[in-house]
Amino acid sequence: MKKLISFITVIVLTLLVLASGTKLYSKTTTLTFWTFQELHKQFMDDAVANWNKRNPNNQIKLETEVYPYDEMHNKLLISLQSGTGAPDLCDIEISKFANYLKGKNPSLIPLNNIINPVKSKLIIGRFDNYAKDGNYYGIDYHVGATVMYYNKEFLDKANVDPDKIITWKDYVEAGKKVVAATGKPMTTIEVSEHWTYYPMLIQAGSDIFDKKGNVILDNKKNTEVLQFLKDMIYKDKIAIAAPGGFHHAEEYWNFMNKGGAASLMMPLWYMGRFVSYMPDLKGKIIVRPLPVWEKGGNRSCGMGGTGTVVTIQSKNKDMAVKLLDFAKLSKDGAIKTWTVLGFDPIRWDVWDAPEMKAVNKFTDYFGKGIFSMLLSIKNEIPGTMITDKYPAAIDLLKKNVCFNVLSAQSQTPEEALKQAANELRKK
Repeated sequence: MKKLISFITVIVLTLLVLASGTKLYSKTTTLTFWTFQELHKQFMDDAVANWNKRNPNNQIKLETEVYPYDEMHNKLLISLQSGTGAPDLCDIEISKFANYLKGKNPSLIPLNNIINPVKSKLIIGRFDNYAKDGNYYGIDYHVGATVMYYNKEFLDKANVDPDKIITWKDYVEAGKKVVAATGKPMTTIEVSEHWTYYPMLIQAGSDIFDKKGNVILDNKKNTEVLQFLKDMIYKDKIAIAAPGGFHHAEEYWNFMNKGGAASLMMPLWYMGRFVSYMPDLKGKIIVRPLPVWEKGGNRSCGMGGTGTVVTIQSKNKDMAVKLLDFAKLSKDGAIKTWTVLGFDPIRWDVWDAPEMKAVNKFTDYFGKGIFSMLLSIKNEIPGTMITDKYPAAIDLLKKNVCFNVLSAQSQTPEEALKQAANELRKK
């Protein structure tokens, strides 16, 4: 009996030691994450679940807060300025990002050590948006490659082959055929947002600022692009102002869902809007590169975005950086950008992966071959020049320039751009 008790005691003690050993060598790190987008929360939750499966002895618990857009950005700025209360990780929308890079020492952790090893596989223009003085501070969820969405049903009625629309001049001529054959406008132009004018400006090789940060908004090229948009509406009569003013208005989605226009220029991430808000166009919309200003020019540009950062206040900086690396820069993480969010991954080397060709709700809607098309233009996706004045510049484009020129017609392109540029120069 004594031997049996001794044997049981040994077994129990062994189990206790093993249990103790498991606890001894296993740890859980709690990280906080702020975002303004519920979809981003879902993406990061999925990344954490995958991390924990692969790292049983180094677990992560992610505590996420989803705030309204303005509230989150204001709360983060106050926390960083006061030196307390900031999360480990946070999303910062591209038009707000420059606000967090002011001064010589941003309150964000440089991410060069995880970006540089895979730099050759990245659409690096998307990282330049979140850079300062040679350091990268944010990692985006997507490339945001701007593309043209064509309603093939309307193009077929007008006997227009979308693959023969090479230049913007070709696009205007095709638009005239579409209007004549269908009575529908070729496209819609935003007058209270910047998603029509700004991509075309970048694609033309210009920007709001030059590489030294000087304001060039009122240069000749930018004026010509704005005049081209105005002419499409009032001279060539192939375009109309977007119902509701911009491409995210409910009036606009209803208009397009009923077959309102033959094409639309927006970033690839807009696919989700088609799927969610324009279901009646399923099977009719095809995705193609943008027309170019001159043959050999860029057929796209990177637009929009949200950079995820690690704040200097994080008590677990190394772990936060590792999670960000795993979630967004790894091959699996990049593929998840498509399979979870429906976005174009910032790693171009996964664009031809089998997972990118698998059937899902996006291929059901738009057809296959989306990423084969993107691979053909991967070196033609320039980013944008971000400075401290960038947030103010975007506000001026949205509220003043586009509306005054393209809707109210209260100013010429020269007048509107000169006024906005002078205002920026004073800031």
